[in-house]
Amino acid sequence: MNKINESFSIKNPGRYSHIKVTSTSSSIGARVECGDLRLASPETFKEIRKAWLDHLVLVFPQQTLSDDELLSLGTQFGVLDDVFRPQPIGQPAQVLHKKALTVVSNVIEDGKPLGALSNVDLVWHTDMSYIETPPDASILYAVEVTAEGGETGFCNMYQALETLPSDLRRQIKSLSIKHDATHNSGGFLRNGFSQPTDPRDSPGPWHPAIRTHPETGLDALFLGRRPYSYIQGLSVSESEDLLNQLWQHAANPQFACYHKWSVGDVVIWDNRCTMHRRNAFDNNSRRIMQRTQIKGTRPFFKEKFSL
Repeated sequence: MNKINESFSIKNPGRYSHIKVTSTSSSIGARVECGDLRLASPETFKEIRKAWLDHLVLVFPQQTLSDDELLSLGTQFGVLDDVFRPQPIGQPAQVLHKKALTVVSNVIEDGKPLGALSNVDLVWHTDMSYIETPPDASILYAVEVTAEGGETGFCNMYQALETLPSDLRRQIKSLSIKHDATHNSGGFLRNGFSQPTDPRDSPGPWHPAIRTHPETGLDALFLGRRPYSYIQGLSVSESEDLLNQLWQHAANPQFACYHKWSVGDVVIWDNRCTMHRRNAFDNNSRRIMQRTQIKGTRPFFKEKFSL
């Protein structure tokens, strides 16, 4: 395996005057201490954004946010996206009074799911890569958490690309991947969709296999999610073989870290250069998370001589 380029490694924390940033792993993620996010100054948010671009995933512990305050926090990172439409298993989630705010939960109240995605294991994925303009960022706020399970893993897709064998990297630089829209990250068929019989015919947009980050200028492997995806121009067997190679590499634990949730945690991740997943948990335990996300732009790849 190629050596990780230092430019993709987590940089030494401590360069900030308004926040304290502590890396949570050598590959991805940082814990940020900045006091109450509701009171953060513009100068503080400027440093938070810099830390976010450096570390890809930021954890803010011990926060207390109302619905409006969570949405206000989201506006510090861009324009709120009101088209987020997760679907629970079985029946629609209760609709919140604010379109840009949704609930991720296994809790059942009055016979109806409070939120989406239940308690199941969620596979590695990029949020809503099954639309033309996936969100730039996602923010998750912990209201109730489980004692065991429910950890969220994050994967650095800059490093996944940087360490990809050079022949494989050259092979995919001009390729596009279809991102299937039929199933959610728990593997369940979305309402209104039919089970695909051929990945070439499944609904979903084409995105470049390598994505250039519009702010950092760095390139990341952009896989979205594995089931029912397809590489344009290849036979199904060729596509499956290449996708298996890419996913086997991307899922290497060296690129990942896992977050164990506490009540009051706020986590924001860069959806353009990360993937994430969730461990399953006991359905007898209550887990309630509030979530918002930031509108994105169409993924693109700007080829560089380094490829």
